[in-house]
Amino acid sequence: MTSEHANDRLTLPLAATPIVFLVALLACSVFLFGSDASYGPNQIALVLATCVAALVGYRTGLGWDAAQAGMVDGIGVGLGPTLILLAVGMLIGTWILGGTVPAMIYYGVQILDPRVFYAASAVLCAIVALSIGSSWTVAGTLGIGLMGIAGTFSLSPAITAGAIVSGAYFGDKMSPMSDTTNLAAASGGVDLFDHIRHMVWTTAPAFCLALVIFAFLGSGDAAEPAQIARLTDSLQQEFAIGPHLLLPLLLMLYLVYRRFPAYPAIVLSALAGGLVAIIFQPEQVLRLAGETPGGSVAAYGKGLWMALADGYQSESGNADLDALLSKGGMSSMLNTVWLILCALGFGGVLERTGVLNYWLEVALRGVRSTGSLVATTVATCFTTNVLAADQFISVALPGRMFRRAYIARGLSPLNLSRTLEDSATITSALIPWNTCGAYMSATLGVATASYAPFAFFNIACPLIAIAYGFLHFAQKPLESEDGRIAGKH
Repeated sequence: MTSEHANDRLTLPLAATPIVFLVALLACSVFLFGSDASYGPNQIALVLATCVAALVGYRTGLGWDAAQAGMVDGIGVGLGPTLILLAVGMLIGTWILGGTVPAMIYYGVQILDPRVFYAASAVLCAIVALSIGSSWTVAGTLGIGLMGIAGTFSLSPAITAGAIVSGAYFGDKMSPMSDTTNLAAASGGVDLFDHIRHMVWTTAPAFCLALVIFAFLGSGDAAEPAQIARLTDSLQQEFAIGPHLLLPLLLMLYLVYRRFPAYPAIVLSALAGGLVAIIFQPEQVLRLAGETPGGSVAAYGKGLWMALADGYQSESGNADLDALLSKGGMSSMLNTVWLILCALGFGGVLERTGVLNYWLEVALRGVRSTGSLVATTVATCFTTNVLAADQFISVALPGRMFRRAYIARGLSPLNLSRTLEDSATITSALIPWNTCGAYMSATLGVATASYAPFAFFNIACPLIAIAYGFLHFAQKPLESEDGRIAGKH
């Protein structure tokens, strides 16, 4: 039975049951386990809520095989991002072992002024994300280095992560090479570059507002120059620092810029980091492998393998440096993968049972004006991000559902495609179990709930979109094929 047929038999209590159940379990999880809720308890809540959703499907005539197929399809949507996440774990491990991340920290603290560090980080990430079209790549490369620099300056990791996420998503959203930008344009049935130009109305003021806030946050508690000098000295003692160590980063950015697929690009860059480690940091490779200097070829292979699997373990004797550099490896991402799989399974069942479509249709019933239409679109995209745990679903499903509603109100589909980006794309990084929120948290080493209040761009964008809707500002009218505004002669 398809989700459309099941949807005909859904009632309000049935459609609400799995959602209410999940919210209640997640609330209990946070109450009982606090910041450790994402390390198992939330996953249990998602699995149990998935079972409840399957029971709702059974009640409406959907068999177990169909419900299980929904779970598999939902998880299938996230397998590509999951592979990328695991590859980023490998990359972090070898880039620290090879000295790439230490070099980024070493040169970064000499270039970036701690007084404007947050704003500068957002701008830097925005520029790179705009050029390569990938917020994930920016977080997994520049983001790692910027988090290390922030640690060196004794700056807030939560605010730094918020600045990285803000800049990365600004650039991703405005880049013609971004997959979500292309998906939003396709969902609205509009030209890609018309879509990007129309997004400037909401995106530019949101990013400017974020930069102003980051600039005023200040860094009065930044580390003293002597403290920074001690840390950079420790870096030089543990690694042979030099600009050549940045070659893996340059390779990564070049491959993505040339539209090389993300997964093999990250794996190749991780291996490049391993090669740099063997050539320029042989002592660290052997130490990680538990071997003495002058070890065999097998010992070097073992050290590299360990960095790929379990990351790097710093033993410099400098507690601050050890905390900065002891991370990475594929294994460091397994908890996040666990969370993503459970969340996507739940979202897949909701879609197969028709619960998602049911609530999308309910949302449309409350539309009475342009402002309420935009606000409903934003709320629907955010809710879909919460329930389906994937930004692509959150762009595509509401895009299909709301297109006719925008046309019926005499609004160009460009307003829809822009709102999809202002909400579905942008808010995905603010939800802990969404693929994007989980990825950013795992990569930057900061809990989603900790950095989300400081992701000012991601918060401002949907609010500005809603305000524009109620003010009837920057709402492009629907035009007929001859270019005249529809309904006017």
